[in-house]
Amino acid sequence: MKKYLLILFFFLGSIPVLKAQEEQPPNAEKIKALYVAYITQQLNLTADEAQKFWPVHAQFEADLKGVNQDLPELQKQQAILDIKKKYQDNFNRILGPNRCERFFRMDGEFKAKLLERIKNHRQNQQRPGLRRPQ
Repeated sequence: MKKYLLILFFFLGSIPVLKAQEEQPPNAEKIKALYVAYITQQLNLTADEAQKFWPVHAQFEADLKGVNQDLPELQKQQAILDIKKKYQDNFNRILGPNRCERFFRMDGEFKAKLLERIKNHRQNQQRPGLRRPQ
């Protein structure tokens, strides 16, 4: 029952984000679903926590996407850090300090794993004779 409530709350909380997803490639929805499942599992979110967390997270992601990519690299990194600091209190209130810290770590790990997988996939496509069985 909790799983169904969690899924329901996630979908209700993500309605404002649906418009932005229309502009993304088809795999973006699959990646987003994997991300939500990964973070939910790693943080062991309850239905109540998920209901509070995911709308704040959606705004957090929107702010991160709003960072000007034309900035010099250090300024861009500083802007991202400022956004993370801005949302740290909100995430602390929802998750507590330990899981808030864990969220930022898990977020970075997911993105690193995703980039590595994309890189490996592209390399395997360029060298079809060297593909590893999966």
